[in-house]
Amino acid sequence: MLRLDAITVQFGGLTAVKGVSLSIGAQEVVGLVGPNGAGKTTLFNAISGLVRPTAGRASFEEADILKAPMYKRARMGIGRTFQIPQPMHELTVRQNLLVAQRFGAGRVDEAKVDEILSFLHLSDKADRDAATELSLSELKALEVGKALATDPRLLLLDEVLAGLETASKRSFMKTLTELHARYRISILIIEHDIETISNLCPRVCVLNYGQLIADGTPQEVFSDPEVIRSYTGGGHD
Repeated sequence: MLRLDAITVQFGGLTAVKGVSLSIGAQEVVGLVGPNGAGKTTLFNAISGLVRPTAGRASFEEADILKAPMYKRARMGIGRTFQIPQPMHELTVRQNLLVAQRFGAGRVDEAKVDEILSFLHLSDKADRDAATELSLSELKALEVGKALATDPRLLLLDEVLAGLETASKRSFMKTLTELHARYRISILIIEHDIETISNLCPRVCVLNYGQLIADGTPQEVFSDPEVIRSYTGGGHD
């Protein structure tokens, strides 16, 4: 489904991502972990079109995506969330999903939006101001909802559990598991909590200083000496 070949992203003299190659298969759930500053979000930005790689190739369902603008990548089936929720101000929760759907899917399907609102337990907040009347967990759910509204086949989740208390995190983990089963999409998720990643993801990839240093099962990856050193030694900001 998604294939990255030697993706490199440089900002001036800083190499944020260095020669990363990996593939994500259909309906696969993969965790992307690493120390702060390891290049995880930059890699997401390269996939979704927020930044242009300095070198390398990327394809989605065998189509080259690197020259495609963000909206075309969304319409090809790549959806994403952001670590800090970004609701559209002065719009309701429902309107946020409708705008995301129009941008990402190129059409409006109100029945689909209602289905997503129900699935994410946001139906009772559908007509509330998205920017001012939601809790943090509801804002996180809205981020996922906006991505789902684009009808993705690959969902990039950037620390969607960050900042949630334990009970809310467990509830959200259950929602993500149900999401995968219901919508049958591939998921690539950035998350710092090793327990969360181990429970959610059969496969984990590790970045450190922009390089892919491990790719395997959670047990294989988190027992790898190089991975352990990357956490104890830290990454870079």
